[in-house]
Amino acid sequence: MTSFNDFGLSAPILKALAAEGYVTPTPIQAQALPHVLAGKDILGIAQTGTGKTAAFALPIIDRLSKSGTRPQPRSCRALILSPTRELASQIELSFRTYGKFLRLQSTVIFGGVPVGRQVRTCAAGLDIVVATPGRLLDLINQRALNLNALEVFVLDEADQMLDMGFIHDIRKIVALLPAKRQSLFFSATMPKEMAELSDRLLTTPVKVTVTPVASTVERIAQQVIFSETRMKQTLLHKLLEDASISRALVFTRTKHGADRVVKHLATQGILADAIHGNKSQGQRERALAAFRDGRSRLLVATDIAARGIDIDGVSHVINFDLPNVSESYVHRIGRTARAGAAGIAISFCDREERAYLRDIERLTRQRVPVMDNPLGPDAEMLRDSPPSSAPAPRPQQHRRPAGRGPAPQGQRPAAQRQGAPHNRGQRPQRQG
Repeated sequence: MTSFNDFGLSAPILKALAAEGYVTPTPIQAQALPHVLAGKDILGIAQTGTGKTAAFALPIIDRLSKSGTRPQPRSCRALILSPTRELASQIELSFRTYGKFLRLQSTVIFGGVPVGRQVRTCAAGLDIVVATPGRLLDLINQRALNLNALEVFVLDEADQMLDMGFIHDIRKIVALLPAKRQSLFFSATMPKEMAELSDRLLTTPVKVTVTPVASTVERIAQQVIFSETRMKQTLLHKLLEDASISRALVFTRTKHGADRVVKHLATQGILADAIHGNKSQGQRERALAAFRDGRSRLLVATDIAARGIDIDGVSHVINFDLPNVSESYVHRIGRTARAGAAGIAISFCDREERAYLRDIERLTRQRVPVMDNPLGPDAEMLRDSPPSSAPAPRPQQHRRPAGRGPAPQGQRPAAQRQGAPHNRGQRPQRQG
């Protein structure tokens, strides 16, 4: 069996991995590490939870530490672009974790916080910068950071970048990269615009593919509970009486919906935090920290806000609302069953959401088992009843954030993922 000792990584990196209890690489790490260490460009097709953060972080740390070069003022040697603040923070934490016995300088750059401190951090030069596109361009335009001496460029979660309207920013950044560099490109799917960008970005890349999107659900025990909309909140309270739900992510379709769930839970004496785009960066970080540390049993999130959440020990994912884009379902429930662990996903489905359920089952090529409503048959919609007089809603075309250019024709969003290290669970949204 392959171990991290087989790749020729430097002793301080192996010491850091041993300190974290990481011995055996995940499939994407085993495939990618030799090629990245050899300096080749990589085109990686991989889902969140497969360990891809370590697949690029370990060889980057190894390369930078062995070269003996120091960063120039207002420059960086390695740049990792991430679509979300939370994911950027987790990637940078992974770099610090794996490089803790080496003298490399890293930082994370994203919007929603004062820019002055980030300008000062960049002044002396940095080995590693993890950034969201918008704030990175702000610093470049202010001449606080340049990419002239960049050695390694990583574009992570590329299809999420497309979903969130960052494609134009990415093109601007790519145009600033030096011609001589190593480039690593990771995406869960490869829509046309991403394929064109990868062709422009990469030179004779090695392709690494793991875990197709429809197969990520295979080790997760899925269930659907049919429920009238007005009974969903009571149903959630009932489910949470089960002590086996030790740490749960609850998904809603809207920000206001997430707040309503938290408010209703509070009336029942159940503490939970919400994380969504209307929350400040400080509120989001505090909510994530409480959930990660076990001080909070529940985190209620929207799809965008939850992108990049990669927390060990999530026992359950509860879809309070089914998503109107079926790929989002796969990425939602992928927050549990990390690194081979077991996980449970429970979805509430009202009469108007049955079309979404059919789309999900079509994507995953399997039926979601039906669970009897624990509130009794009066709370459950009739499974075989005809639809209501209004037609069931169909998935809507994803809207791009204002000012980020038109959405590509026919493209549906692929939603969320984050790569992280290892085998016992990976630790190591629109921002900018």
